[in-house]
Amino acid sequence: MTRVVAGSAGGRTLVVPSSGTRPTSERVREALFSRLEHLDAVDDARVLDLFAGSGALGLEAVSRGARSAVLVDSARVAVDACRRNARTLGLADRVDVVADRVDRYLARLAPSADADGQGDAFDLVLLDPPYDLRDDVLQAAVDAVARCVAPGGVVVVERSARASSPTWPAPLEPLDDRRYGETQVWFAERSA
Repeated sequence: MTRVVAGSAGGRTLVVPSSGTRPTSERVREALFSRLEHLDAVDDARVLDLFAGSGALGLEAVSRGARSAVLVDSARVAVDACRRNARTLGLADRVDVVADRVDRYLARLAPSADADGQGDAFDLVLLDPPYDLRDDVLQAAVDAVARCVAPGGVVVVERSARASSPTWPAPLEPLDDRRYGETQVWFAERSA
């Protein structure tokens, strides 16, 4: 069973697709969001959750005070779960679910040009792809994400602890990385 850890929807159960997704454990989500809240990256943030699966990360962010979230996944079963979870948690007015491949979605975004939020700027971007996603596909997504992060925004990549670390393109700068059992999480921030 997967639940929202904290915030307005804390303790509520999420629908998880029966196959094709690997939900982030509650323990890892709790530690991840503790770190993000320490970085002041959640409150009033515009969140982009890529490879959303059940939407657990983006919905957790909204539950904890993010302004809005866009959940992107290409699998119909995942998109349906995200929509159902947003409605059930009472967060649908602040959550947009997009049925598309991550690369196509990112290619359509306008670059975030300045600190005033011009373009499609997100304050927090969460990438939690399937563990078997090829490194080059993930790296292409990270490279594309660098164009749509607001100055001071945070990017998080979650993968298997056996996977190679992402390369952070300018203007992203590495902040930290943490290991939680078989899960590795990397953090970067966009320089101003």
